Amino acid sequence: MYQYTLCFIERADEILLLNRQKAPWMGSWNGVGGKIEQGESLLHSIKREITEETGIPANAYQIRDIGVMKWFVSGENLGGMHLFIAKLPEDYHYPTPKATEEGILDFKKKTWILNPENTGIVNNLPYILQHIPLKPNRIEISTDYQENILLHINHQTL
Repeated sequence: MYQYTLCFIERADEILLLNRQKAPWMGSWNGVGGKIEQGESLLHSIKREITEETGIPANAYQIRDIGVMKWFVSGENLGGMHLFIAKLPEDYHYPTPKATEEGILDFKKKTWILNPENTGIVNNLPYILQHIPLKPNRIEISTDYQENILLHINHQTL
């Protein structure tokens, strides 16, 4: 089990992203998540992180485990994280942008996130969003980095 979680909160054709105020990926848009606390289940951890980072209560969304992502830097395995997607109702009211301790939260259109000209997002995010498996499947994404440059990314079904 990896130590971290990451969730993409979806509302219609948008994803709630966090423009990170701290490293890693400071200044880049990404999902929300964090470190799993001792004795905490994966599901409890990600729901806690969503509430802490966004204020959205667990009863407002449907959440699903979509797999894991592991990363290698210069060939060294640096671990990974558990990936989730949470779906809000299309009419869920959540005013953005919203400043938080972690950074700025804002809903971004999927077309904006997936635009190849977009350099403001974490570089593995478009791949993850394009390969979210259908229920009940899960995937394992593997990334290879040289410093912060993504050299290769692929996935397999778990």
